[in-house]
Amino acid sequence: MSSAARRRLLVMDVDSTFITSEQIDLLASYAGSQEKVAVITERAMQGELDFEASLRERVATLAGLPVETIDAVRAQISFTPGAAELVAHFAERDWPVGLVSGGFHEIIDPLVADLPLARVQANRLEAADGELTGRVDGAIVGRATKARFLAELAAAVGIPLEDTIAIGDGANDLDMIALAGLGVAFAAKPVVAAAADLALPGPRLDEVLAHL
Repeated sequence: MSSAARRRLLVMDVDSTFITSEQIDLLASYAGSQEKVAVITERAMQGELDFEASLRERVATLAGLPVETIDAVRAQISFTPGAAELVAHFAERDWPVGLVSGGFHEIIDPLVADLPLARVQANRLEAADGELTGRVDGAIVGRATKARFLAELAAAVGIPLEDTIAIGDGANDLDMIALAGLGVAFAAKPVVAAAADLALPGPRLDEVLAHL
């Protein structure tokens, strides 16, 4: 089959890839823990800390925040330049796109509700009595989960792994970038740029189209 006729699957990270910010850092700004959380986020993205443990530590600082804070954070978020155009390009060709995130369904789902996405997987924030508890509800989306998401979605849509593209920026994305046919580091941490098949400096996410 010619490269032009091959269907492709695109799986993208969300924070600092599909959107320009880090959800947990924005939430922490309302909890007064922004400085502490931002340091932990940076170290986790560089691969210096275990992502799952570091996320639990960061989410713990959100205990007591009103759930309405989630709406305020969502209103601050912007898509990365070229993100919507990239999804539209894939949709025009009936090529599926998935998002997999160490962020949160409560923020992401309404944000992307109008986009033609095949599947979205993220974490969930536990809440009780109108407040965040400081805990994650369910298993955390970490490095292994992201790679599994790519493999399972590829199988579900009938696209071989060699025709998949994974885009991310942090150490949490390394496994899916390694697994994909084309692993792309976008405005990424050095450890990710070094491991990827292709490193794009940004600022536009749809620059990847020139390399397909």
